[in-house]
Amino acid sequence: MLEAPNEISSAATSPLSPSRTEQLQSAWLEYFRKLALVEPKHPGSRDLMNEDLRDALIRLIPADASVLEVGCGRGELLSALPQSQKAGIDFLPELIDEARKRHANIAFSVADALDAPSDTKFDAIVCDRLCHSVLDIRTLLVRLRERLNPGGRIYLTTFNVLWEMPSRLAEQVGLKVPSPTANWLSESDFSTLFDLTDLESVRFEDRMMLPFGVPVLSQFANKYLVKAPGLARTALYRIYVLRARASSPVKVRSVDHNKAPSVTVVVPARNEAGNIEGAVYRTPLMGSATEIIFVEGGSKDATWETIQRVMAEYKGPLTLSAYKQSGKGKGDAVRLGFDKAKGDILMILDADLTVPPEDLPVFFEATAERRADFVQGTRLVYPMDPGAMRFFNKLGNIGFSMLFSYLLQQPIKDTLCGTKVLWRKDYERLAAGRSYFGDFDPFGDFDLIFGAARLNMKISEIPVRYRDRVYGETNIERWKHGWLLLKMSAVAARKLKFV
Repeated sequence: MLEAPNEISSAATSPLSPSRTEQLQSAWLEYFRKLALVEPKHPGSRDLMNEDLRDALIRLIPADASVLEVGCGRGELLSALPQSQKAGIDFLPELIDEARKRHANIAFSVADALDAPSDTKFDAIVCDRLCHSVLDIRTLLVRLRERLNPGGRIYLTTFNVLWEMPSRLAEQVGLKVPSPTANWLSESDFSTLFDLTDLESVRFEDRMMLPFGVPVLSQFANKYLVKAPGLARTALYRIYVLRARASSPVKVRSVDHNKAPSVTVVVPARNEAGNIEGAVYRTPLMGSATEIIFVEGGSKDATWETIQRVMAEYKGPLTLSAYKQSGKGKGDAVRLGFDKAKGDILMILDADLTVPPEDLPVFFEATAERRADFVQGTRLVYPMDPGAMRFFNKLGNIGFSMLFSYLLQQPIKDTLCGTKVLWRKDYERLAAGRSYFGDFDPFGDFDLIFGAARLNMKISEIPVRYRDRVYGETNIERWKHGWLLLKMSAVAARKLKFV
């Protein structure tokens, strides 16, 4: 059956009396020493969970991240991760000595997870089930947050509270080594603790329905059934991906204009000659500098000529440039524009101007103030202009938003809104890992959304008022592209959900 949490730390403060605190702490220390020295009678479930967690973290933690494991034990999990910069801490000196012997290339040290951290910070912090045995979970979460680099993530694993009784039953029948009194927390308990410690969950994964090996059945249940709506509540454990929430985010409107981040607005334009002037003259100056990059793709009207004329006539504060794409599709145009961009923050503005350029400062502020890592618009909140979106297009958007919210474990209402904003440094990391999904998205929307989800970026949507076109026709072929979106959904299911 399942093994209990495998780490321990002393408490800095506790509502328990000193004698009770010391007794419980001592009991956990002896428990973990026993686990380290004595092989359990039935190690299969433990090994199965460790293997599952290892595979999940290899996928979830970016390859270029520096990693700290808090409560690392003998370092087996940490050593399995592919990152080059790794460190581990544990409260038990004998475990750290063993870890150093086994994994000489990793920096291990004896430390209490509840003590104030050193000056060294990390991009990724792994805390595997430690919350079930520490005496002060709130302090543990605070200390984890203090060890994070800006933009870093905590990977917190927790047992499902519904497994408390099966765990105790397993102890009584001899399938599991009896453990001291453990902490069993509900989802709402964790939500409250995250709020109290200025952490927020970017996403989570519920994993394992059957923590023992049954040929075919275990693999099917643990990979597919546990991800099905309603059945996720039966999962053995959960991996929370947490980010630090800014208690008082920087107000970009109140800082020195020259110190604010710069912006690049990429405008893919095909058969949009009538909208070029509006895209230039209606886009406001944002941040320390704003550039607009037009990427023209095989227009049959005078789009390219209009871009050249407007660029020659324009005398305003924006920097303008334009490129012709050699490939096809909006996704290819966006990639070309982003590759040429000089701004700190990258934006996409559809050349049809159905999302008004005047709305872009709201996206800039949400991104610059780090309220989210990836910001996009949603057209499905406010009433639309008559004719702005055809019935079946809207119906398809609603259906795909439900599907992708399920696949990505983050609420996404409008997947195909063209207005998307992210930091350039995050886009470069996203682009570096693009091969994970493959080049199959002519829109570019899902390439960005899936990539952001894989990097555990917080995705937020801002409602926009969707306008009817004043020039040209949509380039979307609803049935052809709808079928393509279904195929892309299947890729996301294989690469993001059922893994």
